[in-house]
Amino acid sequence: MLVGKVEHLNTKIFKDFFEITKSRLSISVVFSSITGYLLATETVDTLHILYLFLGGFCMVGASNTLNQVIERDYDAIMKRTQNRPIPKGRISIPSALIISLLMIILGFFLLNKLNLKTAFFSFFSILIYVLIYTPLKTITPLSVFIGAFPGAIPFMLGWVSATNKFGIEPGILFMLQFFWQFPHFWAISWVMHDDYQKAGFKMLPTGNKDRKTAFQITFYTLWMILISLIPYTHYSGSLSLTQNSALLILTLGIIMLYFSIDLMVKKSNKAASKLIIVSIFYLSLVQLIFIFDKYFLA
Repeated sequence: MLVGKVEHLNTKIFKDFFEITKSRLSISVVFSSITGYLLATETVDTLHILYLFLGGFCMVGASNTLNQVIERDYDAIMKRTQNRPIPKGRISIPSALIISLLMIILGFFLLNKLNLKTAFFSFFSILIYVLIYTPLKTITPLSVFIGAFPGAIPFMLGWVSATNKFGIEPGILFMLQFFWQFPHFWAISWVMHDDYQKAGFKMLPTGNKDRKTAFQITFYTLWMILISLIPYTHYSGSLSLTQNSALLILTLGIIMLYFSIDLMVKKSNKAASKLIIVSIFYLSLVQLIFIFDKYFLA
């Protein structure tokens, strides 16, 4: 009986930890970093990947935890977030802060084993996300622009972790994920608009679910497509794509563009929800194509 209660308690603790760190999101972000590393390295080092995965997870998880500490009152208002551990009192604010601090220390330690640039810019992205992006969400829609910077850094940092230097290659990876975030997060904001309004979040560029917002989603999708094809031009340093891979990435981009135009025409939550799903598949597949191209086609 006692053993069963202990196991149930442990399950709840782990569940709350995964929820407060947004573990699924954290893992997807770390996947971008690992992709960047695999594109840069000539020799795959499993220990390097382990440090990058664990260190990256800690840094992203700490960001998400601090975000929930700051937004605890807003989370309690919104239907989507009102059952999170802090609003429900399952995790106290001091406990959340301790979790964040320990994860930052561990994450910085692990990433510094790769190189200082990787550790520093991971920490820098936390500062932007927590101290600038999060407070701006209730002030201006430009918060999405600010938030796109820490959101795009992981893809770039994977490359930097392997090479210990910046250049055009990590710059292209950064720009690709930077521009991808606008259609993705504006589509999310479109669906969650009513909930966000309750909390006072200003996430859509015009403040409304209208044609102008949908046009900007389409506009940034076009930029994303153009940037994704730069490696095929060979004006991208050692980052390159073969013709078949470039055509496949272009096809994926056109599919995403179709759904962004569909949102502009229909201006519905259903169309926005479809774009969210398509955008997630787009980024994951593009990253996999880059890896496959390097190791099997180049």
